[in-house]
Amino acid sequence: MKQLTCIICPRGCQLTIDDNLNVTGNFCKRGQIYALEELTNPSRTLTTTIRVRNRKDVLIPVRTNKKVPKDKLFDIMQIINKTTVLAPCHINDVAIKNVLNLGVDIIFTSEIK
Repeated sequence: MKQLTCIICPRGCQLTIDDNLNVTGNFCKRGQIYALEELTNPSRTLTTTIRVRNRKDVLIPVRTNKKVPKDKLFDIMQIINKTTVLAPCHINDVAIKNVLNLGVDIIFTSEIK
């Protein structure tokens, strides 16, 4: 048996998953989907910042455009921490394309003109 707190909505259902992957405690179908994904293939959206090379002491916020496997987060952060970008930067433009060959891009979530 595994216990999880659902983070999909503000309700925070206390989920119980048995050895046959039966989910109980969820008030909506999204809780069941979340529990099964969390146990079989946990993934997250990564949000962080990247240094802007042509602006002194400036960072720009970025995020993954899709969820990435949870076990790849630190590997992605190593790449991001070595990366610098040049302004101008625009919302949803790609900062790093196809990071770790996962089919996921790192995109800007803010603008610097």
